[in-house]
Amino acid sequence: MSTPRKSQFTIGWREWIILPDFAETRIKAKIDTGARTSAIHAWDIKPFEKEGKKWVRFELHPLQKNNSQRISCEAPVMDERLIRSSNGQITKRFLIRTRLKLGNRIWPIDLTLSRRDEMGFRMLLGRTALSGRTLIDPLASYLCGR
Repeated sequence: MSTPRKSQFTIGWREWIILPDFAETRIKAKIDTGARTSAIHAWDIKPFEKEGKKWVRFELHPLQKNNSQRISCEAPVMDERLIRSSNGQITKRFLIRTRLKLGNRIWPIDLTLSRRDEMGFRMLLGRTALSGRTLIDPLASYLCGR
């Protein structure tokens, strides 16, 4: 077992997060160490070109079981990746880079855009976004506050 680094902090298996590049709205996220890449529930995903570079326009619906709140977003496309979902299905997704706010800490993460209508959480935080920064208590929830 490795010794925690001084900069690491403990989070629960689910936490409230904010994506400050898009809005100060809280989103309930599931911490998923089985997933390499983080994913967010995005609607109306449309690629476009801006100043010769590939961008993507999309809507976030941050509240579970509620599509009334919609946040219009744009971001440069970092990559397009083939992602295998938990049910084994492979889909091509846009990958963007944005900032994550968890508790009082902010850092950049890579995030795929995906329709997560059937999933219980609007966002998954994968192990790459958390590596070296957090320790996870699988019995705890919302250690960074509500």
